[in-house]
Amino acid sequence: MTLPSGQAPNEQAPSRRAGVGPVPSRQALSRQALNRATLARQMLLERATLDAPEAVTRLGGLQAQTPQTWYVGLWSRLAAYSPGGTSRLLADGALVRMALMRSTVHLVTADDAAWLRPLVDPVILRSTMGAFGRELTGVDRAELVKAADAAFAADGPLTGTELGRRLLNHWPAVLPATLGQAARAWMPLVQAPPRGLWGRSGRAAHLPFPGALSPVTPELADRLVLRYLAAFGPATVRDCQQWSGLTRLAEVVDRLRPGLLTFRDDQGRELFDLPDAPRPDPETPAPPRFLYDFDNLLLSHDDRSRVVGDVDYTTQGFGGKNMEQPRSLLLDGFVAATWKVAAGTLTVRPFRQLTATERDQVELEGAALLEFLSPGKQHQVEYA
Repeated sequence: MTLPSGQAPNEQAPSRRAGVGPVPSRQALSRQALNRATLARQMLLERATLDAPEAVTRLGGLQAQTPQTWYVGLWSRLAAYSPGGTSRLLADGALVRMALMRSTVHLVTADDAAWLRPLVDPVILRSTMGAFGRELTGVDRAELVKAADAAFAADGPLTGTELGRRLLNHWPAVLPATLGQAARAWMPLVQAPPRGLWGRSGRAAHLPFPGALSPVTPELADRLVLRYLAAFGPATVRDCQQWSGLTRLAEVVDRLRPGLLTFRDDQGRELFDLPDAPRPDPETPAPPRFLYDFDNLLLSHDDRSRVVGDVDYTTQGFGGKNMEQPRSLLLDGFVAATWKVAAGTLTVRPFRQLTATERDQVELEGAALLEFLSPGKQHQVEYA
């Protein structure tokens, strides 16, 4: 398929007629309107009938630094979702988990990894060198990559520390964990199964990405911005920079501006969007949806009020000695509770008094979630 410059499969190229679309250009969009537009693109107003690779592509990838909680993100978005197929695609390499946007592990298709990783290399390098640059003084990048490739070829998947120990004969004065971090920054590494497979466990071991990486071009930067808007728009330049970790994206947006719609939010900030992207009626009903701990919906905007409202949900978790990242529940489109599952019981902690209808809806969706997580087991939904 021949695509316009900057367009990727499953993406919609912006119309060159900037005034078309269901909402007039430069119209002000309320928080509620932004909420419904984002939920529609994130498949949280209505579950989509897509396979996992197409869904992951449309969602701009899934943040997946935990081995398995992201499966809930797909279950909340896809009709009749079964994790087994996704797990097999991960085992086969059609889907990969690797450091990408914001230098965090994301689940993406192998095809998307080939062009996303080169684009976000500066983010990963900046993060790594900020933390370990002083310790890596004198470590030659090309030499480390060559030595690491040899270690993987000899030993197969390795954790960062295991890889670092194999590199000590080259740089004996550097800590193994630091050498492992350098390899993660200087090489496109993927987390190797069985880690990440549904119902399985495994070490956080890595292998080099097996495919060829795309050369960085302006068209790839265009593609990244279009992908972001398709998944998270309407959005500001700072929103896109928050999601990707990249800077100077205003230059890219300016290049794309003739084919984009522009709006204003209720703070007067300029928003950009694809002409034919969904922008539902702000009063469109939004059903309860359980989000996983690092759900992209909560982490992909500079201003997160479009989904969290005025509540600091990060202070509303269950705490505990590990201080886990809260898992959030959307009610009427906004974060209104946190949740956890233990021993077959789903405990929901609302931020406010729920109506009887909301409780019924939460319990129905919660029972379905428990059945997904533990099919055929005894389940219970309760409130904290």
